[in-house]
Amino acid sequence: MRRRSHKGLLVSATRRTLPEHLRLLRAYPRLSLLGIGMLIIGLTLGIFLDSDDTVNDRSASILQHGQQVALPGGTITQVEPPQTEQAVAVPAVARQTNTPALQPEEAVHGLRDWQPVTVNSGDNLGAIFKQRALSASLVHNIINLNEDTQRLTRLKVGEIIEIDYDDDGQFSALRRSNTEQDWLIIEQTGEQLSSRLVPREITTKQREANGVITGNLFASGKQAGLRDALIMQLARIFGWDIDFALDIRRGDRFVVIYEEIWRDGEYLRDGEIVAANFVNRGETFQALRYDAGNGTDYFAPDGSPMRKAFLRTPLDFAQVTSNFNPRRMHPVLRQVRPHNGVDYRAPTGTPVYATGDGTVIESARNRPNGNYVFIRHTNDIVTKYLHFSRRTVNKGQRVKQGQIIGYSGATGLVTAPHLHYEFVVGGVHRNPRTVDLPEANPLSTEQTDKLLAQHQNTLAVLAELDAGQQAIASSIAAGQ
Repeated sequence: MRRRSHKGLLVSATRRTLPEHLRLLRAYPRLSLLGIGMLIIGLTLGIFLDSDDTVNDRSASILQHGQQVALPGGTITQVEPPQTEQAVAVPAVARQTNTPALQPEEAVHGLRDWQPVTVNSGDNLGAIFKQRALSASLVHNIINLNEDTQRLTRLKVGEIIEIDYDDDGQFSALRRSNTEQDWLIIEQTGEQLSSRLVPREITTKQREANGVITGNLFASGKQAGLRDALIMQLARIFGWDIDFALDIRRGDRFVVIYEEIWRDGEYLRDGEIVAANFVNRGETFQALRYDAGNGTDYFAPDGSPMRKAFLRTPLDFAQVTSNFNPRRMHPVLRQVRPHNGVDYRAPTGTPVYATGDGTVIESARNRPNGNYVFIRHTNDIVTKYLHFSRRTVNKGQRVKQGQIIGYSGATGLVTAPHLHYEFVVGGVHRNPRTVDLPEANPLSTEQTDKLLAQHQNTLAVLAELDAGQQAIASSIAAGQ
């Protein structure tokens, strides 16, 4: 007689009476333990299941939190919550963080995977899109979207535009630096194109630099870590008082406090000089940036403006090759001829500036002077500029101090490229290097007090940095 399996006995047991169950347990004692175990499991499940909850309901609740769930058959699965656009409650602790919430523009801006494209010679937006299998009609629609996007027809060689693609590799967005302060963002949403300007993070940092002159200002400025534009700015601030071509001496020293402009966390460019100290031949000159109501300019601590009515020299960093001399021997004619001005050696094409505001009374060319420009100023002063390679102003034109009026050259009776500069007062030639220049109006007492209050800490920093240089400057001046 074939014995029935335990499984068959358990199934048929559900249809027996109580006496039959007892006889069955005595005949199969091992099944008694199994039955008791199943009874305990059933009671345990009953305790934890409320009468109001079903297994399906509880499983659904667990799935909403992405936790592990026991499924029929004894398997375990991890189910992630569905991604929806519904609002999610944020714990109170998370809201107490010091991190500022992202603006909508910043959030979208940060999530994109921007692919940089460098504009090469001959490139335009159409060529760039064609190389990336993007349609010409898309280019047309982008460019004609509005005035901001029309500027994409004027891409510059070397600039970078950035493109973002969707999951299918299709165009999603384009980003270009619109100005120094903002991005132009163009986005594709379905069939709709839109554009917006997103501000960029612009910050200013204050820096310090100091140095001692060992040769010329430009070389010493570079050694101190200053970039070219800052060195030029420094020379122009003190250019009314110091002739950087002839007055500079070994051992002179300078201190500069200036601004750096940073954008999106990266260095962008140097800003303006905030304050500067220059010691030339033992005399100290100080310049402080201040806005007295007519825009920022530079003033000495006593309120006198650094800007005078005339620049001391009409070029940057030019070398004097011939001084003012009423009895100089002319190098070409070999005759004693008065040299009524100063000659500055300068390579052909060096910019020449008007040393003061005035009106051009001559702009012409002749054999001795070559290309020349004469400017009449107030107080019966005339300045003269000779031997230009090219003139940029015309007779009768009004010019401002520092405006480019031409470029140095070797036209006329000369032996090498240079600029001849004259300063005439009331019809009498004066030495441009030593003539007393008219002073500009100083600040009022009230404005001077505001200037000093604004720069109280700045002056202390200048003094501290300069004190640290004095011993070094003395050693260099002595030739050690």
